[in-house]
Amino acid sequence: MNEQIKQIAERLKGLRDALELTEQELADVCSISKEEYIAYESDIKDIPVSILHRISQKFGVEMTSLLFGDDPHMRAYYLTRKDQGTAMERTKAYKYQSLAAGFINRKADPFIVTVEPNDKPIHLNSHPGQEFNMVLEGSMILELNGKQLTLNEGDSIYFDSGINHGMKALNGKTVRFLAIIM
Repeated sequence: MNEQIKQIAERLKGLRDALELTEQELADVCSISKEEYIAYESDIKDIPVSILHRISQKFGVEMTSLLFGDDPHMRAYYLTRKDQGTAMERTKAYKYQSLAAGFINRKADPFIVTVEPNDKPIHLNSHPGQEFNMVLEGSMILELNGKQLTLNEGDSIYFDSGINHGMKALNGKTVRFLAIIM
């Protein structure tokens, strides 16, 4: 696993220790098996943003702190210049750029997500709340509860993120989209 994923796993373990929770208790919060949770915390397996979002919501921890190790401090506004958001490469094919990392007590988490084309099946996840996606560049398939929708540049969708969802770049080209998780 890459260094960023290892650091997230360490922060997750540190949070669990600070809250004096067992691995099983945190697995239950995330609606996953204890074995899967242990794989995330041991950096054997990449931790989906949906899991981090669940944990941040449940325990009142900023998702920025889990993802990037920085505590946000801004209360009035947080300006992100073009291509300057806090970036994280989760895997070779999936990158996030946080657009509000420095704003404390956010009601939503906006990201620019870049998905590289690949031949792997769509990875599905779910998390409490709602999500908004708007394609900025390229085309993608968004799978929602088994239904596949094609979104092209300029298309947007708002959905219940508690249902299984995942995306995949189309036409062998990179796709970039704005994702807002609420």
